[in-house]
Amino acid sequence: MDKVTRLVSENGLVLFSKSSCCLCYALKILFQEVGVTPTVHELDQDPEGREMERALMRLGCNVPVPAVFIGGKLVGSTNEVMSLHLSGGLIPLLRPYQSISN
Repeated sequence: MDKVTRLVSENGLVLFSKSSCCLCYALKILFQEVGVTPTVHELDQDPEGREMERALMRLGCNVPVPAVFIGGKLVGSTNEVMSLHLSGGLIPLLRPYQSISN
């Protein structure tokens, strides 16, 4: 739990992922398209990954990955992020994390 909390508090945009997850990949592409670079933490490549998955579930994630945090707050998984994007609410949240060239 401490590692998850620390990663979320130290980074503005965090994506907890698994390298083989197609939904995680879709969110990585979405973020790339809108000009942001999240801190991506691949749980399947971390020895504490299973513990981190349990911590994410305790924090309110319906599924452990993908899990997106913006500004220290849990946004959710693919459905929540895509719904937010389609309703026009995602870009304003991401604006502080966009590169200057965008």
